[in-house]
Amino acid sequence: MLTSTPKYHLGQVLRHRKHPFRGVVFDVDAMFTNTDEWYDNIPEDSRPSKDQPFYHLLAENDQSYYVAYVSEQNLVPDETGEPVSHPDLPDLFGDFEDGRYPLQFQLN
Repeated sequence: MLTSTPKYHLGQVLRHRKHPFRGVVFDVDAMFTNTDEWYDNIPEDSRPSKDQPFYHLLAENDQSYYVAYVSEQNLVPDETGEPVSHPDLPDLFGDFEDGRYPLQFQLN
C-alpha cells in the first residue's frame, strides 16, 4: 500500500487548480478512501491517481457552500488572504488569523 505525507494541513485555505472554488482543510486521507463510484464519475482523462493525499474541504464558490473531496495534485494554497465564509467553519475552527483557521476542538 502506497501512502504519502500530506503537503497541506488542517485549517489551511486552499483553492482548486482548475475549478473556481476554495475551502478550508478539515480532514486529510493519506490516499484515496472515497467510493469507486465517485472515482469512476471523474472523466478518465482528468482522473487523479489514488496513491496521493486527498483533502476534505469546507468549500465555497460564488453560488454555494459544500464539502469537497480533492486530490493533492489539484490543490494550491489560496494567496488572497481572505477568510472563507462556509457556515460550518465555527463548528471546527476558531477565528481566521494569519491566513489560516486554528482548530477549535481537541484531536485524539
